[in-house]
Amino acid sequence: MQGGATSRSETERTAEAIRGGDRVALARAITLIESAKREDQASAQALLERLLPHTGKAIRVGISGVP
Repeated sequence: MQGGATSRSETERTAEAIRGGDRVALARAITLIESAKREDQASAQALLERLLPHTGKAIRVGISGVP
């Protein structure tokens, strides 16, 4: 997933890859979701909306600060 608005099919492909255990897709998604760029926000939101129904009883943890 590159920055900026992404197509619906690209969002779905990324979500499927994450659900399938693709760590590279997960890393790219994390980068997208953490992005402060305004143009990435819609793509990040669309991806989260695709993934949330598949989280089961998972909880979301936020970690902040310098890595």
